[in-house]
Order: sequence, then C-alpha cells, then structure tokens
Amino acid sequence: MQRQKLIQLALILTIITLTYNFAEGLISVFFGISDDTLVLLGFGVDSFVEMISAFGILHMVLRMRKSQAETPDSFEKNALRITGTAFYLLTLGLVVGVAINFYTGDEPGTTVVGIIVSSASILTMWFLMRAKQNVGRKLNSAAIIADANCTKTCFYLSFILLASSLLYEFTGIGWVDNLGSLGIAWFAFTEGREAFEKARTGNLSCGCEGNCH
Repeated sequence: MQRQKLIQLALILTIITLTYNFAEGLISVFFGISDDTLVLLGFGVDSFVEMISAFGILHMVLRMRKSQAETPDSFEKNALRITGTAFYLLTLGLVVGVAINFYTGDEPGTTVVGIIVSSASILTMWFLMRAKQNVGRKLNSAAIIADANCTKTCFYLSFILLASSLLYEFTGIGWVDNLGSLGIAWFAFTEGREAFEKARTGNLSCGCEGNCH
C-alpha cells in the first residue's frame, strides 16, 4: 500500500512537470520571439523537448503501478531517441541563431520576461527535484532518482537564463544574450547525447549525476 501511494505521488510530480514545462514553453517562446531574445526562445524550446522525455517517464511510472519493472520498453526508448534528435536540432538552431545575431547586430528589446520566467523556474525545479529525490529513495527506484537528477539540468539552465537576462537588462550589452544562448546550446547538446546513450544501453542514470551535486 505504501509503495502504491509513493508511485501515485511520483505520477503527480510527473504530471506537474509536464504541465509546468508546457506553460513555461509557451510563455518563453512567445516572448522570446516578440522581444527578440534568443536565449529565452531557446529556453522555451528546451521546455517542450523536456516534455517528450517526461512522457517517457510518465509511461514508466504507469507501468510501475502494475509491476516492479523499470527497464525501458520500446515506447520509452523511442521517446529518448526523439528527445535526443530534438535536442540536437535545438543546438543547431541556437548556434545558427547566434551567428545570425552577430552578423546582423540584432539585440533583445527587453529581457524582463526572462528574469521572471527563470526565477519561477528555479523555484519550481528545485521543488520538483527534491520531491522526486525523496520519492525515488523511498521506492528505491533508479528511474525516479534519475529523473530527479536530470531535473537539475533544467534547474541550472534557469540560472543561465537568469544571469544573461539580468546582465543584459542592467548593461544593455547585446552579446550577453548570445552568450546565454550558447550556454543553453551546450546543455542541449549534452542532453541529446545522454538521451541517445540511455536509449542504446537502457541505463537511466543521468549523465549529470556525477557532477551536478
């Protein structure tokens, strides 16, 4: 009975993750385009890509309600491959966007929304990370603990967005937005590589687990 309650909590946390990432993605992409801030746009697209991975976790948690199995099945492996491809495309898009911005000299109109979104994301991801870690430890679930560790990536991405948004808002230096975009591009590339590695090996441990504490 206790196990089922914990799995139900894990399910709720996954649904919260999906819902928040969807709202965050919509807001970030809309204002990233309207305010000409590439780092916010990239952050928003990253939120949508994270949703693909979260659907894989949702599928696994639903399977855990019926059995002890945590080995990724074909649905979860396909979700990981799609996630990896999307992250690589995001990386390419951000690098090209930065190159275009350097060539044209385009700068954001404002980064106030980036400050607000990143601040909300830092608080939300910290809560989700800690809650998932707690549930994962109690269930002795490698899958949920790995999901908690990978939530740290979103947590750190939020700091990149916050730092670049604050710096631009207070200094007006255009290349700060491009630098933040390259930071997100690097995280997107590493996440894409990890997603393909997980799909290949079936090992759900997060690549950032060893250096994200």
